[in-house]
Amino acid sequence: MAKKELKEEKKEISKTKNDSLIISPRLTEKASNLSTLNVYTFNVKDNATKITLSKEIEKTYKVKPIKITIINNPRKAVFVRNKLGFKKGFKKASVFLKKGDKIALS
Repeated sequence: MAKKELKEEKKEISKTKNDSLIISPRLTEKASNLSTLNVYTFNVKDNATKITLSKEIEKTYKVKPIKITIINNPRKAVFVRNKLGFKKGFKKASVFLKKGDKIALS
């Protein structure tokens, strides 16, 4: 019985890791400058919305965002060796927090 329970727990843990809308924090120069103003940026999945992101951030980082803006960058056409290709587009979110709140990004 204990083995079955452990397998079920591992499945639940793996589901929660894969179901996360936040892919990774954006660690760029602009993002680090904004973090001093309590604005944090994250790479998010394409199906992310402001409401679902707000719940996800409250659950993972234990802070309540004031405002969330989502930026959708479309794919871009590039030529490589005279052939048309595309750079992958992405979605990012800027999360605004209250003055005292912080998110520890590593």
